[in-house]
Amino acid sequence: MRHTPVTLTGSDIQKKRAEIRTYFLQTYSLYEKIFALLKEDSVFYRQSEPTRHPMIFYFGHTATFFINKLILAKVITQRINPEYESLFAIGVDEMVWDDMEESRYRWPEVADVRQYREAVKQHILYLIETLPMTLPITQESSFWVILMGIEHERIHIETSSVLHRQMPLAFIKSVKAFVPCTDDPKIPENSLVPIEGGGEITLGKPLDHPLYGWDNEYGTYSEKLPDFAASRYLVSNGEYLPFVQDGGYQNKIYWDEEGESFLQEREVTHPVFWVPDTAGGYRLRLLDREIPLPLSWPVEVNALEAMAFCRWKSAKEGQTYTLPSEAQWYRLRALGGIRDVPDFDDTRANINFAHYASPCPVNHFGFGQLYDIIGNVWQWTSTPIDGFAGFVPHPIYDDFSTPTFDGKHNLIKGGSFASSGNEIMQHSRYAFRRHFYQHAGFRYVLGNETENHLSPSIPKSLYEGDTLVNQYCDFHYGEGYFGIENFAQKVAMLAIFYTQETEQRDALELGCAVGRGAFELANVFEQVTAIDFSARFIQIAAQMQQQGAVTFQQTIEGEITETVTQKIEDFSFMHVRDRVAFWQGDACNLKPHFKGYDLILATNLLDRLYDPKLFLQDIHTRLNTDGILILTSPYTWEESSTDKALWIGGYTDESGQEHYTLDGLKTLLEPHFTLIDTQDIPFILRESARKFQHTISQMSVWKRR
Repeated sequence: MRHTPVTLTGSDIQKKRAEIRTYFLQTYSLYEKIFALLKEDSVFYRQSEPTRHPMIFYFGHTATFFINKLILAKVITQRINPEYESLFAIGVDEMVWDDMEESRYRWPEVADVRQYREAVKQHILYLIETLPMTLPITQESSFWVILMGIEHERIHIETSSVLHRQMPLAFIKSVKAFVPCTDDPKIPENSLVPIEGGGEITLGKPLDHPLYGWDNEYGTYSEKLPDFAASRYLVSNGEYLPFVQDGGYQNKIYWDEEGESFLQEREVTHPVFWVPDTAGGYRLRLLDREIPLPLSWPVEVNALEAMAFCRWKSAKEGQTYTLPSEAQWYRLRALGGIRDVPDFDDTRANINFAHYASPCPVNHFGFGQLYDIIGNVWQWTSTPIDGFAGFVPHPIYDDFSTPTFDGKHNLIKGGSFASSGNEIMQHSRYAFRRHFYQHAGFRYVLGNETENHLSPSIPKSLYEGDTLVNQYCDFHYGEGYFGIENFAQKVAMLAIFYTQETEQRDALELGCAVGRGAFELANVFEQVTAIDFSARFIQIAAQMQQQGAVTFQQTIEGEITETVTQKIEDFSFMHVRDRVAFWQGDACNLKPHFKGYDLILATNLLDRLYDPKLFLQDIHTRLNTDGILILTSPYTWEESSTDKALWIGGYTDESGQEHYTLDGLKTLLEPHFTLIDTQDIPFILRESARKFQHTISQMSVWKRR
């Protein structure tokens, strides 16, 4: 079952196509084997735990990811199943914009999703064989998007296996490919190993690295690392058991505020995969069975539990134990002499399904004086994930990393028995919310000066280095410039004006960006649905709604910036903010339940869509009779956003005739709408203290017949 990731380099294109084909097929097959653990098709409609969709969502999700990203990258233009590619697109990480209301979903038959997955597989195989290829593969290549889909599915192989471990055993069957470890020797006694810090350590992946990487891996970060000591082994079930028996889950002194909330909400008294038995002890839940708790295996806990154990151990021994930082883990890896893919030797670690489909004893795989530096189970760190200097979101998956830069997601390092692909590479950086469960445990370190890493505060500026997001924060919530009214507020006020003679109950804003317009609509409309394609934007809107403030950076000149904070209490919509529901979504492929609106407002969206005609052709079905559709756009058509064949206007045809966007809109909309007004609305986008973009957007107002 061991699989080797594809390198980006080489000289033989046909050989590289064959490598990618093999890697893709291995990945696709392994993913479906994971779902073979579900006893029958009815189990696909069960939830492993309340914060997750039924398993049918995850079964369809990875296939739709391929199509959605290839559409966005303009590698392909035709969808395979638009309904599925909306239904299974979003809802993985407990973000506030994930729609977890199950009553809105009509899940398809499992057999139909299997057929869909097969159709996607055949299409990807066709693309692998026919798309133009140059070597090395770069981030701009069509094959980068295919590798992105493969590595994305590799992640879900592991996360889905975690969910299956939480499904009641009555709904699980054994699969021959997944054989657990059976060894449980005497519990090894843990001890501390002195580690020389080695001076300054630099993290980050160069752009020309020969392996695929996620955007958060690139850039640089340096830290002077002092000496410290690390536990020889991962914390075993046997080492963790006294914490449980000592009332560690009941004693609040070992838990921070977030940990206390977790205990109250989940009512937990032991690790999630421990199952109490009738004799007062515990059994361990594996993928397809329960076994007597193997005390020599690593404990699997979330970050909050790992932190609580460290505080308990510190109190018992009078020393300060913490989780290692990301930099400290890298130091351990370097001392372990571990080579990276493709020279990585997975026979030396419980990883990549090379040995077991379960953890194994913590003293089986040594790397010098330390064990399980990689493999067995992931290791929680004390480091909340953030971008390195030079971080740039990948345009085809700009919400892979940035939504996690919120101080609520801690890095896990080293991989588990189920980790493969990018997960086993040296530079991989994955992070989860601290209450999430993975196949993850921890080791502890001694030598950190403080415990600050354990309770990181939410950063004031979510996207401190993200120029576009900072500009839009200023555009929506900053001061006006040169006497021109705030565009988001102005458009919302006009939308309210044009709907005076209709119902003003339900409004939909598409392209809501960081939220100002939607909040302004809530001053009048009873409910406002606000959708944007970018999770980076939606997260800012959600922060204003939930925390009552947004902080952003204004560029003065060059690298000189100043920090600006805008508070919701200074705006008219402070007391109506809860009328707004923010969602991430694709305007060209919205979920069916987004309908029944009295107003639909598409704000500076039209000329940024990959298929504006697709967006417009059914927009009337989402609007009530006599409802108002308002479009604003400067009509800056660019092939980087929209293939020229799909432009609505702004082009000259072969006969020399000029086609303007408003005329194109009339052609598309007049079968269902009456144009009632147009007007030009100027706006200013600040780039720096002395540079501003002055743009004029045309508003067209349409009434549905």
